[in-house]
Amino acid sequence: MSGATSRLWTEVDFDKQGKQVGYLRLPHSTTRSAYGTIAIPISVIANGDGPSVLLMAGIHGDEYEAQIALCRLIRELEPEHVQGRIIVMPATNLPAAMAGTRVSPIDDLNLNRCFPGDPDGRPTEQIAYYIDSVLLPLCDVWLDLHSGGGSLAYVPFVSVHRFADEALNARNLAALKSFGSPYGIVWAFFDEPRMAKGCAERHGLLYLGSELGGGGSVNPEGVRLAYEGSLRTLRHVNALSPAAPFRVPEPVPTRLMEVGGRDYFVYAPAPGLFEPVRALTDTVERGARLGFVHFVDDPSRAPIAVELGHEGMIMCMRHPGRVERGDCLAHVVTDLSPTES
Repeated sequence: MSGATSRLWTEVDFDKQGKQVGYLRLPHSTTRSAYGTIAIPISVIANGDGPSVLLMAGIHGDEYEAQIALCRLIRELEPEHVQGRIIVMPATNLPAAMAGTRVSPIDDLNLNRCFPGDPDGRPTEQIAYYIDSVLLPLCDVWLDLHSGGGSLAYVPFVSVHRFADEALNARNLAALKSFGSPYGIVWAFFDEPRMAKGCAERHGLLYLGSELGGGGSVNPEGVRLAYEGSLRTLRHVNALSPAAPFRVPEPVPTRLMEVGGRDYFVYAPAPGLFEPVRALTDTVERGARLGFVHFVDDPSRAPIAVELGHEGMIMCMRHPGRVERGDCLAHVVTDLSPTES
């Protein structure tokens, strides 16, 4: 695919000064619309010299907090507030966002497992290819904002991944602190090369992620954190004019923690109903009981106790009660070493 050209097109001019609100057009021919396109919202606010920043939400359609916050930023940001260029995509995988689903209802693909994408692939793969081949080469900074969606409830946090480039890691960690979340997570372990973070590392971008709530609802604290944290980070990277009128609280001290390995995660051992006996932010020991999986179709069968494989604080818990074998039930985090923070 080297040298291939994306099929997506747009009326938006990324080099133009001022404010534009338009669409990326993904050709999608259907019975209802022979020459149709999927119109993915995008805004570009540009003014003079400065960094180029990509603000993105809705890679997963059932993660709502940052979608709301970025729509607000599109309405509020004006060229005179900006130094450089800010590109905003509040509903990146639009079919999933409109359906309220993690994966696209068109092709059943998870955009954050499709990078770097395919220009001639299925719609979600084509979106991934456009991001990787067109948008990211324009940018210096990428805020890729997520939540737990319908299946997971999270304590809100901002995050970085541990990259091979230590200088980039230091820049990412400084930006994480500027975001101003009470919790900051370093993903020291995540062996999935098809995620957006792999593209960010390959392009050498300052890259922040997040988990801002979840459970299939809108967490007001997550919306607030997405909005205020984005503005604080824009200011940190000098993408906002000093005269910009946005007044947000100074960042709170961030407790730095990490996800260090597979044993930080707990998975359902069998299909059934999961009854947790712990809660988010509980501090637990290795081997502590997380809950039980019950079998209501076989009530004489004893429930299976589920235990934690690593000590730490519970940062994430499954939200729906019914589980299948292999579903993630929780993961913990541990405090980051002072030498790394």
